[in-house]
Amino acid sequence: MNELLAAFIFFFAVIDPIGTVPVFIAVTRWDDAKFKRKVALKAVGVSALVLLFFVIAGELLLNAINIPLSAFQIAGGIVLLIFALSMIFGESKPETEIKSVRDSTETAIFPLAIPSIASPGAMLGAVLMTRNTEYTWYEQLVTSSIMLSVLVIVLVLLLLATHVHKLIGDSGASIISRVMGLILSSVAVTNILGGIAHYFGLAVTA
Repeated sequence: MNELLAAFIFFFAVIDPIGTVPVFIAVTRWDDAKFKRKVALKAVGVSALVLLFFVIAGELLLNAINIPLSAFQIAGGIVLLIFALSMIFGESKPETEIKSVRDSTETAIFPLAIPSIASPGAMLGAVLMTRNTEYTWYEQLVTSSIMLSVLVIVLVLLLLATHVHKLIGDSGASIISRVMGLILSSVAVTNILGGIAHYFGLAVTA
């Protein structure tokens, strides 16, 4: 139960559903309700496909180019840590991504699906949380289901975006984003330490 909760908190932090709400409002501010619904569905659908691709093929790609998973775990942990620190000390996720909004017919893809929902941190997390060497196919399936459940939360929040934004405002979204960054930084450091221990453990046995 604790592991399931930890996985949920991890994906909630890297995907940051609440931080996506201001971005969604910014990219759909001139659109009617029907089009907003279409954008929300498309953005979450594309994000799900991208993250599932990393769950299924991420480790296979690493093996194909002879990158040990421990090295990816260390590199991924460092990237996650930088990502987390930028959430804490820099501009928050909504502030950064709202600046990238452009007049485009594909706002559902950029910046909503990528990098707002399927962020680099979420892509790395999808690989790290479903490592074939550490998790059975059933555990990977459960983790993927948890990840998809967070995406369902994203969809619900986007469909209720106007009400959510009125409730928490930009400041509330910024505060929550920074708290998620703090949690994510702890996960990132754990991954770095785990990767270093795993790498040197393999080196000693060899």
